[in-house]
Amino acid sequence: MTNTHINATTSHLISGKDDVKGTKVYNPAGEDLGHIDDILIDPASGKIVYGLLQFGGFLGIGSDYHPVPFAKLRYDSTLGGYVTDLTKEQLEGAPAYEDNWRSDRDWQQRSYDHYGVRPYWF
Repeated sequence: MTNTHINATTSHLISGKDDVKGTKVYNPAGEDLGHIDDILIDPASGKIVYGLLQFGGFLGIGSDYHPVPFAKLRYDSTLGGYVTDLTKEQLEGAPAYEDNWRSDRDWQQRSYDHYGVRPYWF
């Protein structure tokens, strides 16, 4: 049996609760757009499908929340956060956050269409 060295930078697993929640999200210019408040996982496939982005407001008061398809987020270790090509205007123009969005496939389709990514269920 061969003993192989595992590179921690490529095999590092993260916890949504401990490692992702609160992680900053930046635009390509490095400007702070907000932070990930939660992640949402499709139980059937095990895929992380949304990062719930909290932005705006002050100390959480008056903040907006937008489920962003996780495919639109890329982790940047130099920033210690996620980078997205989304603009503040795109986030503000996204389908309105609704109480039942997690089970409303029509809302999810509009969301994925808005962000220009293929829905996770295809």
